[in-house]
Amino acid sequence: MRFVKKRKFLALFVCCSMMFLLTACATKETAGDPSGSKKNVTLSYAFFAPDNTFPAVQMKKWAEELESRTDGQVKVEMFFGGTLLEASNMFDGVANGTADIGLTATTYEPKRFPLLEISDLPSGYPNSEVASQVVHDLIKEYPPEALKEFKIITAFATEPSYIQSKEAISSLKDLSGKQLRISGGLTPVMEKLGAAPVGMSQNEAPEALQTGVIEGNISSREVLKDLKLAESVKHVTDYPLTITSFVAVMNKDKWEALPEDVQEVIEELSSEMSEFTGKYLDKHVQEAMQWSEEEEGLSVVSLTEEEKKKWDELLATMQKEAVEKAEAKGLPAKEYQEKLYELIEEYTDK
Repeated sequence: MRFVKKRKFLALFVCCSMMFLLTACATKETAGDPSGSKKNVTLSYAFFAPDNTFPAVQMKKWAEELESRTDGQVKVEMFFGGTLLEASNMFDGVANGTADIGLTATTYEPKRFPLLEISDLPSGYPNSEVASQVVHDLIKEYPPEALKEFKIITAFATEPSYIQSKEAISSLKDLSGKQLRISGGLTPVMEKLGAAPVGMSQNEAPEALQTGVIEGNISSREVLKDLKLAESVKHVTDYPLTITSFVAVMNKDKWEALPEDVQEVIEELSSEMSEFTGKYLDKHVQEAMQWSEEEEGLSVVSLTEEEKKKWDELLATMQKEAVEKAEAKGLPAKEYQEKLYELIEEYTDK
């Protein structure tokens, strides 16, 4: 009798132990999900330019990493080339839920990002990798007021922009009155140099060049191949100008509704994507320049030392003026500028 009771006790003990282990495993599997099972999430991601451009490559890499690191729990639907939202309505479209996430260039909205206008100006960035990480860190430390209603997913930047023109430009005289496509932040820079800047989004440039609306484009040089601009422009002036900053933002309500583990993955991808995008673009620019020179006969135009000095002197005061304007609005512009140069030195020396 005692033997039977002992067997029953052992069986009960084993049963209880198994139930405890199963419960513990289930709890671990569904941690952070009160429903007890992970819910699949689909995110829509919009961008205004074609899917072969470098910001779109970033989107695809981000989506791939997010889907992989969440074991397929999250799926990302991407809308390129303005099929869902254009540059002009990107922020409004994300705010009202047309897209969950939107990627755009802050320089397309002049005066909306006064601190970023400081770091977009010529500042001695050696390449996109450094510029991207600097911009990412600046946005993280000094979140733009215009983005307070969004969740910032990541940020990055182009290499410095260069004049890409139909006719060779090697002097201020050559540049005078030239109608060149620019993004918003370049307007005062090119006016200072005597050009006639034409504001339009990058994806409008190919047709505008072909129809003669513009005589050249000013941007980072990967578009020579990505958008086939080298078919129309045959010269690049070797003088680095401004960078273009990009930011990806998510609808705040959508962000807050995401499971905690998904939020953690998105957070860890933020700086990773900034570094990835900069490295990718620098390599891609080299490939684009080689292709343009070999396939389309592109030439690189250098300035004489005397001419370069003239350009440098004209642009030297612009960042100082931008800092003063931002300070007058009550923004920590001087502190921001100091941090800018600290970060450029830090990432350049890495």
